Amino acid sequence: MGSRFTPLLFLLLMISIPFSSSSKSDNINNKNNNNKLSLDYYKKTCPDFDRIVREQIQDKQSKQPTTAAGTVRILLHDCMVSGCDGSILIASNSFNKAERDADINLSLPGDALDVVSRIKTILELSCPGVVSCSDILAEAARDLIVMQGGPFYTVPLGRKDGLVSKAETVEGNLPRSNMSMDQMLKIFEVKGFSAREMVALMGAHTIGFAHCTEFKDRIYKYSKKTPTDPEINPKYAEALKSLCANDTDGTMSAFNDVLTPTKFDNMYFKNLPRGLAALASDHMLIKDPRTKGFAEWFAANQTAFFEEFGRGMQKLGALNVKTGNDGEVRRRCDTFNDDQT
Repeated sequence: MGSRFTPLLFLLLMISIPFSSSSKSDNINNKNNNNKLSLDYYKKTCPDFDRIVREQIQDKQSKQPTTAAGTVRILLHDCMVSGCDGSILIASNSFNKAERDADINLSLPGDALDVVSRIKTILELSCPGVVSCSDILAEAARDLIVMQGGPFYTVPLGRKDGLVSKAETVEGNLPRSNMSMDQMLKIFEVKGFSAREMVALMGAHTIGFAHCTEFKDRIYKYSKKTPTDPEINPKYAEALKSLCANDTDGTMSAFNDVLTPTKFDNMYFKNLPRGLAALASDHMLIKDPRTKGFAEWFAANQTAFFEEFGRGMQKLGALNVKTGNDGEVRRRCDTFNDDQT
């Protein structure tokens, strides 16, 4: 499903808003499998890997500016469920409802799925049967972050693609915008992430976007006496209402960082105390004592945010990776090899 954007929200806020600031076994498997990954994994078998990925993401991002945010989101949704194995890329068929069709994944942007597929097609011509879709996704996400001004971090390679993708495995492994902070922290804690690391990873919202369906309760149904959450900046709330009034098919979206939406920076954190967070889960970062200090730290220090984010992404990219005979190198990213014979 695609997303539709409007310049209204961005223009209104540029005019109106001032810029002044007011489990253990899994972890063992992560370490063991991560040791089998290497930075030069494709140096001999597919020497053009880096170039092909870089050229394709640059072309796609220049034509579809939401590709970067979408690709980072798909990586998170892949790694947090069954590990970084490309299972999110599998399409459902008459015999199997795949992860991609779980309720929370129905809004994943097609542009991000498309760029991975494009890269895979070209790589199959250059070095057939060598590069996994999970490696493509991890590398593409990093390159898109850098392309938008974000931090460079190393991406060890050598992942194999998973052999299972089932929609029923998704629920409970991914954060939702209406979750409590206890629930969100628990989801990340189970995967081995601290509160600091969770806040850093949520900083990816600086180039992200949210569908009206994810925050409409905050602007229309906050309470019986107060329809709109009073902690949302009033002008921002009105702009969101104007945007979502036209959301007849559930595809209208607003940028999470309304001031620098296409730049990977720390503005997302600066916006939180200004009431410029559409998602309740984002707003909680500046309210809950377990996360507030980290959000304030990243708002004040972009270098610290970049360093913590880079480390967090490296850790995310190593979650339960498959290597050796635990997976395969798919010929097509949306289909298991056994389904293609």
